[in-house]
Amino acid sequence: MLSDLSHLWLFFVLVLGIIALPGMDMAFVLGSTLANGRQGGAAALAGIVAGGVAHTVMAALGVGLVMKSVPGLFTLMLVGGALYLGWIGGSLVRGASALGEVGASRSRPAAASFRQGLVTCLLNPKAYLFMVAVFPQFARPELGPVLPQAVAMGAIVAVTQAAVYGLVVLGADRAQAALRGSGRAQVGAMRGVGLVLMGGAAWMLWQGLVPI
Repeated sequence: MLSDLSHLWLFFVLVLGIIALPGMDMAFVLGSTLANGRQGGAAALAGIVAGGVAHTVMAALGVGLVMKSVPGLFTLMLVGGALYLGWIGGSLVRGASALGEVGASRSRPAAASFRQGLVTCLLNPKAYLFMVAVFPQFARPELGPVLPQAVAMGAIVAVTQAAVYGLVVLGADRAQAALRGSGRAQVGAMRGVGLVLMGGAAWMLWQGLVPI
């Protein structure tokens, strides 16, 4: 059985590379932690992990194959994700401005950070590319039912997300603590993350709307 599932080690390596590559999920976790501390970052992380589980379920149900056969659907998802990412980035920039005015940030409810993290992950084009290009290569019917394999791969995705983005939360929380004594530096950090998200949104729109 262990030899039959040895290919999951390669799956783990690929998943680790995909998750560790900076993207909209990582930027959202970083921004949530800078804005709301460790609690906000942890809530955002939980939403991202829940989104990863949902992606695995959709991949097992063949949603990725449907998107591959309907290219316009992927473009629509790409545009939707870009607009949502830009909105989050703009919210961080506006929140930073308000922080500079009042001198202290208002705590964002953890449930709101969780919901935003979930939607961010669900609209992440990188995750749908994973469903189309990676997941089908490791779901092997010759080893038995696909469902147990999907559960194993979903667990790998969830644990890897929790580990990688958990380190982001811890690092950003320390950075926030260091910046807490300087309102100007904290505002600059939040604005920087917001601008990175808005830049990523613009790049995604370019990729989705401009023919290559």
